[in-house]
Amino acid sequence: MKLFKKLAVLVILATVPATVFAQGGRQSPDEFRRMLDVGLKHRTASELYEALKTDAHGGKQSPPYDQLPDWSGLWTAAGGNSFFDPGPGGIMPKLKPAVAAVLKQGAELAAKGIEYDENLSQCGPPGFPRWLVIPFLREFIVRPEQTWLTSETVNNVRRIYTDGRSHPAPEERYPLYYGDSIGFWDGPKLVIHTNQLMTRSMGRQQPSQSDQMETVEIWQKVRAGVIEADVWIYDPALYLEPWYLKRTYNQLPNPTKSVRIQYWNCNENPNNEVYKTPDGSTNYKDLTFTNKNDSKEPTR
Repeated sequence: MKLFKKLAVLVILATVPATVFAQGGRQSPDEFRRMLDVGLKHRTASELYEALKTDAHGGKQSPPYDQLPDWSGLWTAAGGNSFFDPGPGGIMPKLKPAVAAVLKQGAELAAKGIEYDENLSQCGPPGFPRWLVIPFLREFIVRPEQTWLTSETVNNVRRIYTDGRSHPAPEERYPLYYGDSIGFWDGPKLVIHTNQLMTRSMGRQQPSQSDQMETVEIWQKVRAGVIEADVWIYDPALYLEPWYLKRTYNQLPNPTKSVRIQYWNCNENPNNEVYKTPDGSTNYKDLTFTNKNDSKEPTR
């Protein structure tokens, strides 16, 4: 991302009241539990997706433009917990013992300033579902036959096919960074099922998802300037039972239309050439620091 563009976005964000970017209508523990239970009622993500489709009387495939919601504009993620943090009311995900051990070790290393990301440090795509939490600008392009959920980071695009097609046949599937996504419209709600996901890190110092992971999402514009996604994650390599979380995206005020999506790749900046040190930290290549204490960057 060019410096002038970064500054422009920062100026816009600095002038927006904090209330605009607050996650309005945060879930109560009861609401969170109700949504979690929706996933727990179904053994697999496919079963949940089909149940939601039945509830929507089959949903709408390739609806006409005048029946599609307006998701135009630029959007930013409104924060939120990791995929392993407790939900409202302290409801905890049920994790495999090995996964809990990885999280514990990661927290201990982070407390010592030791962090490294095998994926992002090498300029790799974040993959999905990590895509849900990455920063940078987003655009949501809604068409009758498919919806594109895009991010500025390395030009990420999730294509959600809503033209009635199914996933590829099992013998034709292989792991992908963002998986294969199909969906349908339930009124203004976009319901998505994703499979064919690749083994990827779920976050800094966090466990890796498996290629068994599947997800179900319900996206909807809950009010002007706010889109929410309810997400159910099924991965028997991570969780003892399905886990649920909500993600919120806020529209970026852009009255002059001076801010726009541009391709961004960390390979453009030679300072992003990093490597893992013997103690597990991140260090930059071919840079000379004036202070020995600044010889490594502990948190990125």
